[in-house]
Amino acid sequence: MENIKKLTENLNLIYYEYDKNTNSFVPDKNFSKELIYEELIKITHTFTKNDIIFFVDEKQTIFINSKDSIFAKIKRFFNDFFKNIQNKNLDIYILSDKKVKWAKNLPIFQIKPIKSNLDFSSYDALIFTSKNAIKSLNSFNNAWKTKPLYVIAPQTAKIAKKLGGKVKFVGKEKHGNEFANELLEVLKNKKVLYIRGSKVVSELVNILNSNSVNCDEAIVYETVCMQYKEKIKLPKNSTVIFSSPSTIECFLKNAIWDESYSAISIGHTTQKYFPPHIKPVISDTTSLESCVKKAIELKNKTI
Repeated sequence: MENIKKLTENLNLIYYEYDKNTNSFVPDKNFSKELIYEELIKITHTFTKNDIIFFVDEKQTIFINSKDSIFAKIKRFFNDFFKNIQNKNLDIYILSDKKVKWAKNLPIFQIKPIKSNLDFSSYDALIFTSKNAIKSLNSFNNAWKTKPLYVIAPQTAKIAKKLGGKVKFVGKEKHGNEFANELLEVLKNKKVLYIRGSKVVSELVNILNSNSVNCDEAIVYETVCMQYKEKIKLPKNSTVIFSSPSTIECFLKNAIWDESYSAISIGHTTQKYFPPHIKPVISDTTSLESCVKKAIELKNKTI
């Protein structure tokens, strides 16, 4: 696994994610086949050069060390069939309206754009650590698309590219302070603008400004908690996925935490904001899909 990850690290994959359980690279079905196909060619070309045996199925999933035999196809079919039956009844909750297979949606916050007249002409690049920042900015300003974009993670890069942005750099660490340190060399002596929400949980701006990067910041949205009329009551042994400090705040305003619940944190930064009585498990990568996979792993261990 480690050799495969190192081999594909420089490919800067956005639409494919490695699944250690199936030893495969799985495409994000929310995006066009054309975008996915570009990365499929990069991955398979790399594997061919390095004599790695692989198989690509009809869903464009790349299985490593797989053989295209009728027995392998039958085995995968039945594995997927029984996995679907088992997983669809699991009580796994995402606290937004983002659709992820096997998870239920429980929106507990709203994103409200904060409009302003932004002039990007004096900046060499723009920095994003949030998909919501890109979507909010795009709702009232299109000039951002002319600038090189430095984004924290593949999930953010996908939205930027989908809306017409020019993604120059995608972080590998996927966490705020670590991302800032990744940017120090590539943005040295440049003037940049960090586009963000009203609340931030990292020291990105301070780190950059203390290390030869001239970084300003602009607020383009705020997160507002929903207010449910009655306290939310989830089934016993539910797993709740928290994708930001705001989801922790908004969920606990609307629900009482039951000791039978399990919590998944999308990253280390979010982990720091849990109250002492909630002990989250950290997702392998900073995507909701990865969070759901981690939740399923935990559920399977208890069955």
